[in-house]
This record gives sequence, structure tokens and C-alpha cells, in this order.
Amino acid sequence: MGQGRRMGKKQGMPDALSDEHFANLKRKKGIPVDEPQAEARSSKKQRTIKKPTKSLKAKDEPAPKKSAKPTNGSKKGTAAVQTNGDKSKKPKAKQVPVPVDSDEEMDDEFDLDEIDGSDLDMEGQELGSDFLDSGSSVYDSDQEEAKREKFVFSDDEDDDEDREEKLTAANIEGLSRKLDMQLEEEAAENEAELREDALQTNIDGDKPEVFGDDEDELSKSKGLLAPDLQMLRTRITETIRVLEDFSNLAEEDRSRAEYTSQLLKDICAYYGYNEFLAEKLWNLFPPREAFAFFEANESARPLVIRTNTLRTHRRDLAQALINRGVTVEPVGKWSKVGLQVFDSNVPIGATPEYLAGHYILQAASSFLPVMALCPQEGERCLDMAAAPGGKTTHMAALMKNTGVIFANDPSKQRAKGLIGNIHRLGVRNTVVCNYDAREFPRVIGGFDRVLLDAPCTGTGVISKDPSVKTNRDEKDFMTLPHTQKQLILAAIDSVNHASKTGGYLVYSTCSCCVEENEQVVQYALSRRPNVRLVDTGLPFGKEGFTSYMGKEFHPSLKLTRRFYPHLYNVDGFFVAKFQKIAPTPPNAVRANGNAEKSAQASAAETEVIDKTPITDDNDEQEDEFGGFDDEDDQDYILRAKRNAMRRRGLDPRALNYKGSKKDKDGKKEGEEVKEDKVGEKQEAAKVEKKTEKKQERESKEAKKEKSSKKEKKAGKK
Repeated sequence: MGQGRRMGKKQGMPDALSDEHFANLKRKKGIPVDEPQAEARSSKKQRTIKKPTKSLKAKDEPAPKKSAKPTNGSKKGTAAVQTNGDKSKKPKAKQVPVPVDSDEEMDDEFDLDEIDGSDLDMEGQELGSDFLDSGSSVYDSDQEEAKREKFVFSDDEDDDEDREEKLTAANIEGLSRKLDMQLEEEAAENEAELREDALQTNIDGDKPEVFGDDEDELSKSKGLLAPDLQMLRTRITETIRVLEDFSNLAEEDRSRAEYTSQLLKDICAYYGYNEFLAEKLWNLFPPREAFAFFEANESARPLVIRTNTLRTHRRDLAQALINRGVTVEPVGKWSKVGLQVFDSNVPIGATPEYLAGHYILQAASSFLPVMALCPQEGERCLDMAAAPGGKTTHMAALMKNTGVIFANDPSKQRAKGLIGNIHRLGVRNTVVCNYDAREFPRVIGGFDRVLLDAPCTGTGVISKDPSVKTNRDEKDFMTLPHTQKQLILAAIDSVNHASKTGGYLVYSTCSCCVEENEQVVQYALSRRPNVRLVDTGLPFGKEGFTSYMGKEFHPSLKLTRRFYPHLYNVDGFFVAKFQKIAPTPPNAVRANGNAEKSAQASAAETEVIDKTPITDDNDEQEDEFGGFDDEDDQDYILRAKRNAMRRRGLDPRALNYKGSKKDKDGKKEGEEVKEDKVGEKQEAAKVEKKTEKKQERESKEAKKEKSSKKEKKAGKK
């Protein structure tokens, strides 16, 4: 026989197990322990040698697992099972080296798995006396039941498997019971804590206690300590419930102002607003709706793109994006060009369609001002604050690249992005300029339609710019509305009221505050009686305020529209549409705050007056030229004045506004006649003086000549 597998690996002598090991096993299984065996078992791995003989039992019996006991059911006996020195699953006792019998040496030397069953006739062969303290030398299948009850060391035994299953189920049950007890204890602790903080939900019908007795707990909301967000949210909901049913749920000694003050402090601590802005936004809504507004500002608005109809159609664009792995749907029935992006495998701002100008990333709320303006083909339009170009390119698409659009922005840096979008989207009817929008009536006027998306505090886009929560203060709500009022007056003066198709102005902001919206519109109506509010034509949106915090506005402000993130899932926005029905009055307040002077006075200021003295040469030239025709010159002067007024965006007929043209012209013509007569008299007096001086000079020269002649004659004599 050749060298065995184990001998080939040069495995050393295994360590034997002591009798204490088996005694411990018996004690764990509840078997009475006899005197410890003198001989110790080796620690070799148990191995079972199977003969290819028929089994007495069914073939379904489970196969032996590792570290298995000798399998029962074979007609012939099996070889002795040895254990190696691997780690045992059960605790070992202190090992004592003992001599190993010859059977173990043979097992090491020969590979018994490779021996044919015919060569091994082990029936009747006695096992070692050290085999688990066995009294018999032959392992018989008839003794299976007794062996199972007495010794259970293998996973092959059915009864042992059942026992392990029972133990596992018991462990799981005990573990789950322990977890349930822990959860019950935590719930009891939380409930007790809520009761201590007077924040327990009103389950029993009692009045909720919003105000705690301990001021240290309330100081957490002021930022002294990290606030408990769950506690703050619970207190916010409870306070809102009290404010909705104040007469029944409020405490007797508490006023509504106290509840509101506490609620605003909690909102500032929970959402991160400053107290000034939180109070301003809170006053816009009822308590429950205000809470929904603050919640909506914490989540981002959906990503929306606008189809550029100058290059493609929305259906073709949607199909192209879907083929690239982008999930899109129409933004709503109110828009024919908007697509909402839900999921994308590619960057939306870097697709070939984007680079080709098939669409632009634009918020859904930015569609609304252009939809309200509704520019027509061939018109002359103005976008007073155009960057980055979303609204300007939308106007160009609606006008189909006809007419002309003046896209103005006061920032040169932002104007670069505006120019880039105009080129990428294929817009060819736009002129980009860089002026202060308040100067635009002086620069150029007479537009059919004007769009003013005024700069604002951005309280409608807090989800995009959370810094608004803390950056905006009372100063911003004073300076920005002042600028907006100047801009809207300039926009009104830039509109041509005599336009056959237009004469409209749209004012919009991305703010929800009344100071930047209704109050600015009310100011424009009071300073420009030649404009009126008209319907925006938008299919949704809430009506504007006609009264707010004790202030009353014009009833036509119902025609304005407000958009909120918690109602329409768009950015907060305000849209108002004006129509100019008459020229701007001559005594109206300008965009810079000064009263406008009359057209004739302003034209007179521009006239150049020559104050050089009149000389004899000029008189001779006047006589040669023949003088001026005042009647013909008056027509040229009036025509020049009208052109100057048109350049400044004013109507030439404004000269006669609120007065009779004939009377004013008659008076001023009489004044001019008087001035001319005075001038003629002065000129005549000057001429007389000159003639007198000449005569004096001539007389003096004549006298000198006479005297000189007399002297010459006397000298000759």
C-alpha cells in the first residue's frame, strides 16, 4: 500500500482529550456521570467510512454532517471514528497527552476513504474500549434508540435536531419578549417626559398646555442649547390647533398674542428663520396654511425644462430625452412647452439637445409673466431685467423671431449669460443693452409691451436659496420696494398707449410679501392715473390682497395673481398686468421722484442762446441776408419739440393735457410778441447810439481837418 494522504501531509501526533471533557458533556446532557475513563480519546476529526451496502432504513434518512456520530442502519459495522485537533463547538476541558493505540496510527497511515468496500470486512470487528465509554465492542443498529437517549453528539440525530429547534424558538421568543419590554419602557419614559413638558397630545379631551413651567426648557428654542426638534414640532402643531379653536382650547390666563409669540419662536428654532421674516410670512396666511407654507419651503421644487419652439416641438424633445434615459412628463395642462423631469441617467444641463438649444432649464413659475404678457408677432417689446434670458427667449419664441425685443440688464456680468442663451437658443430679434432700467424712458420709449421682473427679496424661492431665511431684514423691505416703485413708473412711461396691438405692462416678482407686490401696484395706480389693471389670463393662482393688516387697496387688485409653493408646487410668485390707456400727464412724478416739467419748458432748457454782442459786420450781414420768417420757423420749432418728446417716451399731445391748447398757445404767443418788441427797442436804441457816436466822430474829424488846413495855409504865408 502506498503512502496515505495524511502521511503525505506529514501531520503530527494529535492531542488526546481527557476524561473530564466527556464528563462535562454528560453533565450538560443530564446523564449521570460514572467514574472517569482511564483512557483518553484523541482529538482527531471524526470520520465515517461507508460501505456501498444497502441500508436497513429508508434512503430518505439525513446524510451525516461534519463531526458526525457513526451512522446507523448499515448491515456491517463501521470503522472507528476519530476526532482531530480542530476547535470543538462545545467547551473543552484541560487536555492531557495519552498514548494512541494502533488503530489510530493505522487510520493516519492509510487513507480509508480510498479502500474498497470489498477489502474491508469490518463486521464483527470490535471497537476500542475508549469509544464514548461504550460497554459493547460492536455498534449495532438495534441499539439506536438507547444510544440516542444516552449520548447525543451529532447533528444527524432527528431528536437532536428537534431539540435544537425548540431551543432556538425559545431563544427567539425570549429575545423578542425582552425587546418588547424595552420598547414598553422607552414608550413609558417618553410619555412621562411629554407629560412633564406639558406637550402630551390631547387624547383625553383636556386643553393642551403649550407653555411649560420651566423656562430652561423654553430657552432651547432660542439657540442657547440644541433644540429638541420633535418637541418643537409637537408644540407647533399643538399651538396651531389652539389658535384654530382659541375659545375652546386656550388657557384662561393666556392671550392669542402670547400663543402667536411662542409659535413664532418655535418656528424660528425649527426652520431657521429670523424673527422678523418669520412674522412677516406668518401674517400672510391662516395658521394651518402658514405651517404648510413653511413646510413646503423645506423641500425642493421639481426640475422643469422649457421647450424652445424655435428649434423643436415638445413631443419630439420628450421622445429624444426618453431615449436617453430621462423620465419626463408635461408640467401641466396650463403650459404647452413645459416638461417636468422626474429621473435622469444623464446630466440634464449637458445633453446634446441642451447644447443644440432645444430646451432651457427654467422654473415653471417663470413661464407665468410671459404668458400674461402674451407678446404678438411683429411687436416692439422691452424686458427691463432680462438676465439670464429665460423670459426673453420665451418672448422671442412666442413672437417667432419677428419684431424686436430690447433685453436690458444693469449687470454686465449677467448680460454675458444672457447673450450666451440667446445665441444657443437661436434668437435673432433681440437687442441686448446695459442700462439702469430707471433711465429707459429717456433712452428709448414707445414700446408695445414691457415686461418688468423686478429685483426682490426672494421670499418665494427659499427652497432654492435657504440663506434668505437669515439674510433678509427690515432694511431690505424698505430699500427694495423703493427701487421697485421707481422701476414700475419707468416701465409705464416706456409703454406706447397708442399701440394698436399692445400698450401692456406686466409686473412680476418672486416674492410673497405685500410690501413688494400689492403696495407697489397701488403706488403705480396712484401716481399714474393713465393705467389700469386688467386680467392676467392665467388659468390658476390666488387673487391678490385688497386689504392687509389694516391697509386697503384698490378693488381692481383682485385681478392680480399670487402663486404659492404649498398650493401649486411652484416657486412663490406674483403677477400683475397693466394697460396704458392715455399719455403720461406732464405734471406726473418721474421715476427719480421729481415732478415732470412741461414739455415746452424742457425744450426751452435744451435751446442754446447766443449772447455774443452785436457788431457792425453782423448788421451788414443781416441786411444782406434779409432776416428770418418767424411764421415758418415756428412750425420747425414745434416739430422738433414733438420729436424730442417722442424720444423720451412722452406723447406730443401731452402739452394740452388738462387744459386748453388755444389759451396756452395764445398766452405764450403774446408773451413772445412782447419779448420781441422789447428786443427791437433795445436794438433800435443801440443803433441810435452808434449813429450818434459816428456823427460825433465825423464832426470831430471834420473840425480837425479844417484846423489842419488853416494851419497849413498860415504856414505857407
